[in-house]
Amino acid sequence: MRGIERLRSIERSTEPLAKALPALPKQQTMLIRLVRVAAYGLGDYFTSVFNELGLTEHSYHALCVLVSSDKGRASPSELSELVGTSRPNMSRVIVELEKEGYASREAGALDGRRSVITITKRGRDVVKKLTPSVAGPAANAFADLDEEEQAVLDRLLRKAIVSFDEAKFR
Repeated sequence: MRGIERLRSIERSTEPLAKALPALPKQQTMLIRLVRVAAYGLGDYFTSVFNELGLTEHSYHALCVLVSSDKGRASPSELSELVGTSRPNMSRVIVELEKEGYASREAGALDGRRSVITITKRGRDVVKKLTPSVAGPAANAFADLDEEEQAVLDRLLRKAIVSFDEAKFR
């Protein structure tokens, strides 16, 4: 299903959903659905890009997080949160990165039960090699938004991310 079709489906189902479940706040429910559909569309868009490169979006993003960290290291939970995937899925990603020789796992210095994931030279090399192939599609993903619209989206997404955290404590 294309994005425009997903949007039409949301539009068609909004009023019936509001009638069937009147306790749900209509506007906020719509926003949740839109964010989820946008995230799905973004993942769907990048699937073919990363398939051609022999990685998944999550594995590439995890390598990017590692290569940009202070010492090329992060905990699995940090990777999970920064990549935006579940911890079980990040565990699978890490196993795959280890298998390919892109990252290694070590026991934590302070707590041996916790592990630290470190990017290897091979991992650094593959990220640098593949990044030019990702840059074009990344720019293309938002080509229909002008600079001002991209800046507004950036600001609103950041504000929403903080709002989600704040909502946990209300």
